[in-house]
Amino acid sequence: MTIKAVVFDAYGTLYDIQSVAAVTEQAFPGYGEIITQIWRIKQLEYTWLRSLMRRYEDFSVVTRDSLAYTLRCLGLRYDDGAFERLIDKYQHLDLYPDAMVSLAAMKDRKLAILSNGSPDMLGALVRNSGLERVLDATISVDARKIFKPAPDAYALIESTLGVRPPDVLFISSNPWDACGAKAFGLNVAWIERVTPQAMAQACVDSDLVPPLTMFKAIRTQMDELGLEPDYRIHALSELPPLVAAQRS
Repeated sequence: MTIKAVVFDAYGTLYDIQSVAAVTEQAFPGYGEIITQIWRIKQLEYTWLRSLMRRYEDFSVVTRDSLAYTLRCLGLRYDDGAFERLIDKYQHLDLYPDAMVSLAAMKDRKLAILSNGSPDMLGALVRNSGLERVLDATISVDARKIFKPAPDAYALIESTLGVRPPDVLFISSNPWDACGAKAFGLNVAWIERVTPQAMAQACVDSDLVPPLTMFKAIRTQMDELGLEPDYRIHALSELPPLVAAQRS
């Protein structure tokens, strides 16, 4: 196998979506964790529903709508300022600590993001985090007006980078995304940040399953779709030696 391009999902893979929790807790004390988890669950759900219904709106709209749903379903009152502060955090998500160094170590390959994020959201996020210095491209599904895991979304890699699917390694920590990329024909490395053993221990440690544990059970474990990633890793830092082992 020849890896000519390494392409990353953004949200949850390079950027820690749980980093919104500090802002949600500050805005709504005592509700920060449950807001964070419902918001993300509905955000993803809305991308899939809109794709199936062929009623595309870009990710900025989806993100706002899913937050509005979350606050409404929890019965939380808010003003425009509080709402916008939460939304703004999506332009300042924390990079995972090993992201910058790991990408810089693979600069001999084409490096890109393929994300559901809208061009404006991704552009701001990449600039604010400094990743623009190491990326060759930031690709938004907005160009095809359909969200991952639709095949048309993954086809943007070849049309943008000029690299065929067999020569691409796609990286995601989102199981549904890893499965979608594998079904399309990409080589896939799944970042398994939460193991089943950790899930089991979290349930043993608490009589009540907290929102974050429920989120991890729903969104971080490999799905039963008859598809398996080519590689299972636990951190971005494991990628450079994996890629270096492939023929250049």
